[in-house]
Order: sequence, then C-alpha cells, then structure tokens
Amino acid sequence: MAQAQQRPPIETGAPDPMPLMHPLMRKNYGQWIYHDHPRPGVLMHRARNGDEVWTVKAGTQRQMDVHTIRKLCDIADTYADGHVRFTTRSNIEYMVADKAKVEPLVAALTDAGFPVGGTANSVSMIAHTQGWLHCDIPGTDASGVVKALMDELHGEFIKHEMPNRVKLSTSCCEINCGGQADIAIIVQHTKPPKINHDLVANVCERPAVVARCPVAAIRPALVNGKPSLEIDEKKCMCCGACYPPCPPMQINDPEHTKIAIWVGGKNSNARGKPTFHKLVASGLPNHPPRWPEVAAIVKKILNTYKNDARSWERMIDWIDRIGWARFFEKTGLPFTKYHIDDWRGARRTLNASTHIRF
Repeated sequence: MAQAQQRPPIETGAPDPMPLMHPLMRKNYGQWIYHDHPRPGVLMHRARNGDEVWTVKAGTQRQMDVHTIRKLCDIADTYADGHVRFTTRSNIEYMVADKAKVEPLVAALTDAGFPVGGTANSVSMIAHTQGWLHCDIPGTDASGVVKALMDELHGEFIKHEMPNRVKLSTSCCEINCGGQADIAIIVQHTKPPKINHDLVANVCERPAVVARCPVAAIRPALVNGKPSLEIDEKKCMCCGACYPPCPPMQINDPEHTKIAIWVGGKNSNARGKPTFHKLVASGLPNHPPRWPEVAAIVKKILNTYKNDARSWERMIDWIDRIGWARFFEKTGLPFTKYHIDDWRGARRTLNASTHIRF
C-alpha cells in the first residue's frame, strides 16, 4: 500500500486560522450580531442563531518556559474547551461555549497567578519588542520593563476604571518596533556610536552600513591603514540603526543609554484619526531589573489621565482638549526646549540620505 504523500508546509504568510478556531467560532464566522462585557477580562459574543461564545482573557509574563505553557494548556483542557489563542500583547484567551464554565476558569487562572482582565477601559498588557533575549540591538530589556511595570499596574489591568482603554508599548531600541501607544517607553541613545576600527573591515559590509543610515551620517574611511567607517556627528541622530549590520559600531552605553516616555499615539480611527505619540520625558535612568524611575512617571501620567479625562477620551483626546501646556502642568513633568516640535533639519538631512529625495 502506497504511503500517503504529505503536503509540503507553507512557510510564508499567516497560517490558516480556521482549523485552530473553536468549533462555534468556525460555525458562526461572520454571523455575530453583538457582544457583551459582563466583567473585566470576560467577553460574550452572540451569533444570529443564538449561539454564544465566552472569551476569558488573562495576562502572562510574556517570556515563558515550557512548564508555564503546559500549565496554561492544562487549564484549557480542564476548565475550557481546549481552545486558546495568544494576542499580540501576549495575553492568552480561552474560548468556551457554556457560561457555567466561565467562573471556574477565571478562578483557575487567578489561582495559578495569571490575572484576568485587560478588556474595555482598562490598562491592557504592554506590547513590546524582544529585549535582551532575542533582539540583536537592545539598549534595554523591553520584556523586563513590561514585567516590572505591569507588576505596578496590576490593579488597573484587572479593573475597568479608566476613561477609555489604555494601550502601552515598550521598545528596546530607537527603531521603536513596539509601535504607537497611549504611553510608550522607548530607549534613548544620547551619544553617537563608538567605532572599533580594528574590527570594521573584518565584520562589516561597509556599503550596507552606509546605506542603512537614514540621515547619511556614515561614510567610508581609511583609519590606521585599514578600511573602516566614520560618522558625521553633526548629522547623527543616535538612532542605532547602524549597529545591527556592524556590531563594531557600538552605541549601547551604561551611562549614555537612557529611556524616554512618549504619549498620545494611537492606531484607532474611532472618534479621531490615528496619531503619533510625542515626547514628554527623556533622560530617565536605564536601571534594570525594576526601572523605578520609569514606573513612577508612567503611574503619574496614568493617574492624572484617570482623574481628569472624560469618559471615552483616549489619552490624545484628553490632551487635545486641555492642551499640552496643561498636560505638563497637571502631571508635574518639566517642560524643556527639547519638547518643542520645531525641528526643521529633515529637509537638509533627508535630501542627503540614500532613501528620500525632494
């Protein structure tokens, strides 16, 4: 008997989600008429035919060992219908078809140390980049910042007392893979890279490094008789983009690598267009493993927003209503000349780059 030929795996694009969905979700795909939010961390979706799917969302520590993943899967097999999914913010969601399973599932997750929440007008889990464990250019440990900060914000995750949802992000380098957020914690390099000229010729593909710089601040050079690179420090904006293709251009520094906080970004079109976040605090110490100075400012901003914003106002909606001057006054953050968005160097530097001409 001939052996059945296996289909070769498709290794590009997103996998087909249908085989992994809860059976009721597949059955009613595109037929949902409304959803309800009975308590923090729990959602109910009802289909046209009356079917209901209950979703329970819980937070995780993001970087998990195999034993923790097995524990989460055991909870799914014991208390849920065996179907789970992870969100982009590293929450885990369990789907059940019976309302009676919701409370035992919530109790099991809570007893195991996984807080249930993060829905509606709460502080959601923090979206973040890879940090020290996976990223090749981290200036700090984004995963560590998330763990330390969410320990401080646990109460706001399991409740829904904010004016609207609050999304946070962290990025371990200035490329900001964490994306836009109501509050974003981003590494801030304050000095150009230090170049080890003895290693550049052996390690770096110099044309690729020159092309990588967004402001054309890097050019080839001959140093001590060896081919190397040099930086025009007047152009350099300390982004760190040159470090991945050329590790001898080290930009991470225990003294000069800081953390900055930005607010007011969002991707949603609801009640207002998407916006970019803006700088409100810079030069904060990069102090692992708990980053207390960062946590103090984030909590100060959140508490001010919680007490002063109106219902349904996102962070940027609140700031637009009261004005940036009042934002700094209410939060007690110092306003400096570096917060003034009057930079006009882009035309000169971008015209000199390899990417953009105008």
